[in-house]
Amino acid sequence: MTWLQRVSPVLCLIVLASCRNIKSLTAKDMSGNKKVNVTVRKQPGKPVFIEDITIKGDAETKPQTTTVRKVVKKPKTNQSSGEVDNSPMPTVGFVSTEELTGLQLKYAIELDATAERLRNLPLLQQIELWWGTRYCLGGNTQNCIDCSGFTTVILRDVYGVSIPRTSQEQYDRSEKIETEQLQEGDLVFFGSGSRINHVGVYLTNNKFVHASTSQGVMISDLNDRYWQPRFRGGGRFIIR
Repeated sequence: MTWLQRVSPVLCLIVLASCRNIKSLTAKDMSGNKKVNVTVRKQPGKPVFIEDITIKGDAETKPQTTTVRKVVKKPKTNQSSGEVDNSPMPTVGFVSTEELTGLQLKYAIELDATAERLRNLPLLQQIELWWGTRYCLGGNTQNCIDCSGFTTVILRDVYGVSIPRTSQEQYDRSEKIETEQLQEGDLVFFGSGSRINHVGVYLTNNKFVHASTSQGVMISDLNDRYWQPRFRGGGRFIIR
């Protein structure tokens, strides 16, 4: 037996032992760091965030609110007569801008008022319905209407009040109201001399809606240079 035959088994043992050591060494993490596990939470339709970190989006943003003026009834006593005055008094509150309607925004411009003050939506709807209807004497339809026919329709359909048909009769039978006491729904009368020949419905800020002979149903101002010298006073049929 030669020397090579005698050492071959020993060499095989050394080679096998070396392979085991090399395998063991490669299986170890020589960096000494532990394996990092990352937890990922997935939700349908949403971005993926690591370790439950989330970002608030627009959907979680609270709705905006705005400070507005509400109109409430605040009784007060007239010092001279002792009667209780239930005229609207402004107070501050909070409402969402989403509560405001297109009509309120539109007529706020016409009336030079804040949209929040225009609470009578049935009145605004009737004005919108009749807006621009042409004038004709004796008319009372949406084809054409005269001034007293228009005031008759507004008080009937908005306030449930029946009034006489002509402007002179409406003036004669109404409760007379001073200009500074005018409230929404009161009538405003115009004429030459003692004769009443035109009438409209008071709104706010000296504005009134009426069927004019030139432009049909529209909104005008009591202080206009045409209407001011013709104004004969206010009248009231609505019980307040």
